[in-house]
Amino acid sequence: MTQKQTILGRISQLAKANINSLLDRAEDPEKMLDQLVRDYTNSIAEAEEAVAQTIANVRMAEADLRSDEETAQEWGRKAAAANSKAEELRGQGDAAGASKFENLTRIALQRQIQHENDASAARPAIEQQNVTVEKLKEGLVSMKTKLEELKSKRGTLVARARSVEAQAKVNDAMRSIDVMDPTSDLGRFEEKIKREEALVAGRAEAQTTSIEDQFDELEDHSHDAEIEARLAALRSQG
Repeated sequence: MTQKQTILGRISQLAKANINSLLDRAEDPEKMLDQLVRDYTNSIAEAEEAVAQTIANVRMAEADLRSDEETAQEWGRKAAAANSKAEELRGQGDAAGASKFENLTRIALQRQIQHENDASAARPAIEQQNVTVEKLKEGLVSMKTKLEELKSKRGTLVARARSVEAQAKVNDAMRSIDVMDPTSDLGRFEEKIKREEALVAGRAEAQTTSIEDQFDELEDHSHDAEIEARLAALRSQG
């Protein structure tokens, strides 16, 4: 009985376990789930064996109970038959014969009472064992439900972990080609292009500035010519 109580306690404890709470406290939830799956799987196997053994014991006890009840009834019939025969012989004046069957009646009644007492003593124990069996069965159902929940959570957790890992890799890859990142290869290449574009623009500007200077020089010479023309006009008036 102690073994059954121990198994029932383990089943009850595992069936009532708060998986989410356990995972919240775990440093590595995936490892915790793997360990819980192993614990539940092993415990379910042990519990199923214990339940099967308990059921077998109960069924054997029930068979013994039925045998005691049937035997008690059989001895009751024998007692009635012996008593009837004793009365018949007593009526015939056969005192010795009547006494013999009367003794047989007492023996039959004694056997009947013995089997009835055995049956009465067995019934409460069998009823209690049946209650235990039902609790074990309920616990097994709860444990199997928990096991499926564990497996489902494990699959979901692993999928989420892999998704996070993949997203991290994508983010790393994106950072390596981020055009806003001056340390990236693409950023450095763009900076090089910008410098070359600026250099070309600078050269063009330099060329433009040179031409404008030339026009400025021409403009300065045109003023000199006008001065000389006016000077010649003044001279002709004199």
